[in-house]
Amino acid sequence: MQSAPIRGPVLGLEASCDETAAALLAPDGTILAEAVRSQLAEHTPFGGVVPEIAARAHLAHLPALAAQVMGQAGVRPAELGGIAATAGPGLIGGLIVGASFGKGMAIAHNLPFVAVNHLEGHALTARLPLLRQTGVVEGEVAFPYLLLLLSGGHCQCVAVEGLGRYRRLGSTLDDAVGEAFDKSAKLMGLPWPGGPALEKLAASGDPMRFPLPRPMLGRPGCDFSFSGLKTAVAQLVPKLENEQDRADLAAAFQRVVAVVLADRARNALAMLPDATAMVVAGGVAANQGVRAALAAEAGRAGLPLVAPPIRLCTDNAVMIAWAGIERLRAGLTDGLDHAPRPRWPLAELSAERPRNQPAGQPGAQPGGHPGDRAA
Repeated sequence: MQSAPIRGPVLGLEASCDETAAALLAPDGTILAEAVRSQLAEHTPFGGVVPEIAARAHLAHLPALAAQVMGQAGVRPAELGGIAATAGPGLIGGLIVGASFGKGMAIAHNLPFVAVNHLEGHALTARLPLLRQTGVVEGEVAFPYLLLLLSGGHCQCVAVEGLGRYRRLGSTLDDAVGEAFDKSAKLMGLPWPGGPALEKLAASGDPMRFPLPRPMLGRPGCDFSFSGLKTAVAQLVPKLENEQDRADLAAAFQRVVAVVLADRARNALAMLPDATAMVVAGGVAANQGVRAALAAEAGRAGLPLVAPPIRLCTDNAVMIAWAGIERLRAGLTDGLDHAPRPRWPLAELSAERPRNQPAGQPGAQPGGHPGDRAA
């Protein structure tokens, strides 16, 4: 596919859950400026994300963040090459805020608009020039590669075969891995968000003390299950007597998760024999125990483990701007009637479907594109 020219930097906007973010990337993918505003303070009193509060926070802070990154880079709106905004999946209130703000800028300055699938943003992060510049990878990560998408809402093994071409090899049968981390941490009395707190506690624990179930270990395929592991933690918590007991349980939980993820990744690689790399993305990719287990598994297969910097594992606008750049290079844009979608599976994306309407024009079909029906 011939690369299309991009006339200037691309502004990325992310507002799919509880972090408001904006980033500005040059057409070659160089990060010119980035900003993330966490909503931790707003949601902590409730022990989790409150959708209405999240949407209101996005509405209050996204315009200022966009102006901040534009000012830092010294770029005027008229000099932009396009706007990329997360349009799903996620919390519908935040998606509407982010996509609507992006469309407004596209209208005001006659810019191309790209509705980015949040999961595709994670999937393409491995191809960011930053990873080559910092020595994480040598050269551009070539298609196809195996993606382990590990977050609070997703746990999938995906064959990334090209831009817009994704084949799900396996997924969770119940809880996402990040959800299991957060809920197990809550059972142990740890603060929200639980994943980082559990990892910190586990550092001082004995991972071999508590025998925990290892769900799906050794089974064919690469599906996941974490509800039974979470139940085992719930049954052990009342028996804990001190802080060391909690640390040992946290360490045992983290170890089992890492072992299971490595086992599932091994099977996924067998299903994708021409993979060029194993890529891990999503919030759980920041966990060092998980990274180490997956790196060892990738090494056994003779492949590199490609993991983004910690700050780019969680929700961010850098990955959204980069996904926008990849799509703009392919000549793919979206009409301003593209509707945000709270559920938007990667498998429904297709680079071949019509996504090349100029800004201000309707989409391929009334109400959006053929693949934009609610799943």
